[in-house]
Amino acid sequence: MKVRVKFFAILREKVGTAEITRDIEEGSTVGDLWRALQKDYPKIDVPGIRLLYAVNQNYVKADHLLSDQDEVVFVPPVSGG
Repeated sequence: MKVRVKFFAILREKVGTAEITRDIEEGSTVGDLWRALQKDYPKIDVPGIRLLYAVNQNYVKADHLLSDQDEVVFVPPVSGG
């Protein structure tokens, strides 16, 4: 299966691109995808990082099962004032 992954803010800077296409195994969850991406992009492997996850423009939890052609967005915490 293929999914399109979008990165925002600091994640985009650390990965070096705003969007990638990723092959995943059937039965993969958003959490599985995140852990795989942390291995591919060690700069985003930050202990304790709290993210929001969205699949096809709907917020989901890490245990959400992915489907072929899903759009997955990882949103880091927002800071500033």
